[in-house]
Amino acid sequence: MSKKPAVPQAAPAERLSMAIVSSAHLVSAQSSEMSEFEFGLIVAGNAFHRWVVHCMSAAGLKDLTPLDVLVLHHVTHRARDKRLADICFIMNVEDTHLINYSLKKLQNLKVVEGSKNGKEVTYASTESGRGYVQRYREIRESCLIDAMKADDGMNRDIGELARLLRVLSGMYDQAARAAASL
Repeated sequence: MSKKPAVPQAAPAERLSMAIVSSAHLVSAQSSEMSEFEFGLIVAGNAFHRWVVHCMSAAGLKDLTPLDVLVLHHVTHRARDKRLADICFIMNVEDTHLINYSLKKLQNLKVVEGSKNGKEVTYASTESGRGYVQRYREIRESCLIDAMKADDGMNRDIGELARLLRVLSGMYDQAARAAASL
């Protein structure tokens, strides 16, 4: 494993003044990097949402919200029927009515179907829905993946970033629980 060259560390006051943030009033002397991360997350999240909507529109399914697109992808995932509670849990969405609204919208577009399974309703993508998802995949491959030209090193970095995002999501969830109890 090769070591990265040492990067000179700025003094705490200097780090605060160099931080690229959206809310300077939230910058902490303990971790200006967290504010930089949050700003990066905001910008990346908005870009990602714009991307999924445009990619699905190019695939032929227009006028969806980012959540609608993500719900369709999750319902299609592994070709297994999904319950509303499971979709909310996996997507880390607390408000079930948001997912339920997307499911109704996708059912009206005939890309998702619901079926009664005992007392529960499960959801699956239709053949039409799977076709849109396949076309989305093709567009994603040509517009995003091919443009990245990722090598093994970049793919390792992306994998590490994904791991770090999962860790941070857990920290934010825990902080939300703590704030809710104040």
